[in-house]
Amino acid sequence: MKKQKSVAEWAVTILILLFGTTTLAQPFVIPTGSMEDTLLVGDHVLVDKLAYSPAGSLSKYLLPYQEPKHGDIIVFRYPSDINTMLVKRLIGMPGDRLKIERGVVYRNGMRLNEPYVYHKYAYDPAFDNFPNPCCRPVKEDPALEAQRAMLEDNVTGGEVVVPPGMYFAMGDNRDKSSDSRYWGFVPRENIVGKPFLIYWSYRASTEDLTGESVGSVVSHLVDLGEHFFTRTRWERTFKLLRGVPDSRLSREPLPINPGSANP
Repeated sequence: MKKQKSVAEWAVTILILLFGTTTLAQPFVIPTGSMEDTLLVGDHVLVDKLAYSPAGSLSKYLLPYQEPKHGDIIVFRYPSDINTMLVKRLIGMPGDRLKIERGVVYRNGMRLNEPYVYHKYAYDPAFDNFPNPCCRPVKEDPALEAQRAMLEDNVTGGEVVVPPGMYFAMGDNRDKSSDSRYWGFVPRENIVGKPFLIYWSYRASTEDLTGESVGSVVSHLVDLGEHFFTRTRWERTFKLLRGVPDSRLSREPLPINPGSANP
């Protein structure tokens, strides 16, 4: 997830600067579909940067600090490249035992009912069972090493055990998400905050949202000028984002949606 150089986002950033709240909230844009359908490509979100901040002796009585918890949507620095920000859902906390069978997540022996999960493809044993050396490509060598270390050092009885100070994060779009299954755990200090509001949503391609050249920025600005009203998802404007309570467990099988094979 990278910052979007759009007119609307710059306007929001300026407003935040004017009110001196850059330490409280920060705007980001969602450039990929790893969190569909919770977050869509082109959603512009505000991230609460103080939600998980350590509380001081006085501030802990004034601000609602909290620890990350199951079901939270979190924004964090990608462990293999801390200059890249990612957004995923928190599935495992320190000490949790995790496994996935046929796309269904089990935590500490309990099958999770995850109403937010989106399955686009049919069951594929290479992708929908974990822990195993999954085959989704990861470009960065540090990510490959982190996955290898996780599978070698943190698997007990066919389950991954989340170590102290670490968290396990996954995208809601399970078939199209590069997450902790493929590059390991998220250190606590990498967690920046959690998105709490979609302030604007615009239908755009990943290429438009991630392009950093002058030409791509100009092209995106031209597109905004021509299609702002028709491509803005007005129904998502000012939509609040919330985590899912950890009480949603089920003992019933959860089906995998039919479809084509994984790419």
